[in-house]
Amino acid sequence: MSPRSASVNEELRRRSRERLLQAAVELVDERGYEATTLADIADRAGSARGLVSYYFPGKRQLVQSAVHRLMHRTLEEALEREPRSEDGRERMARAVDAILELARDRPVLMRQHMAGMLQNPAGLVRCPEQQRLGALLRDTVSRHGSMDPEADYPLLRALLMGAVYAMVLPNSPLPVTTLRGELFRRYGLDWESGVPPAPEGPGGTCDRDLSRFFAT
Repeated sequence: MSPRSASVNEELRRRSRERLLQAAVELVDERGYEATTLADIADRAGSARGLVSYYFPGKRQLVQSAVHRLMHRTLEEALEREPRSEDGRERMARAVDAILELARDRPVLMRQHMAGMLQNPAGLVRCPEQQRLGALLRDTVSRHGSMDPEADYPLLRALLMGAVYAMVLPNSPLPVTTLRGELFRRYGLDWESGVPPAPEGPGGTCDRDLSRFFAT
């Protein structure tokens, strides 16, 4: 049997890493960060335990990369779904809605993500997934009309992170409609742009199911 080519090996490594990232998202979402071990993640991914250490320095870096991957894929799908739009204001609205709805639908996962960034001395993990997410957000502010995307992108990122934190704060979360309204006013967006949430019911939840727009 001839040895595998370099390109085949690279594809196998990519798939292995992707399985670990997906497994991390699933398990932290189901059990929480502390109850999820690297061995659990490796088992869910169908990978050897040693592969986790090969790709990631530790559990916190793995989970941050996994959440960045989820955010990138969620944002990309929201921006490119039909009917596609090149309008900068519509794309900004879709970007805001994508991140807010992710926080609403996966509060445990996003709460752990925020806590991980605050507890990690290195702060934000600079991984390929975070870079892809950052590129999408830079493109979004650029299409929205920014004259200085490199300065405006970190501000958008900070505003979105602040909104996510407010939504996943235990016991006193702010509703998605309130945070969406503030962000839409800041960026001059029409409420009907993007995917407007349904009116909130007595329990503070929205009745409309938006999961089809934000599937992973």
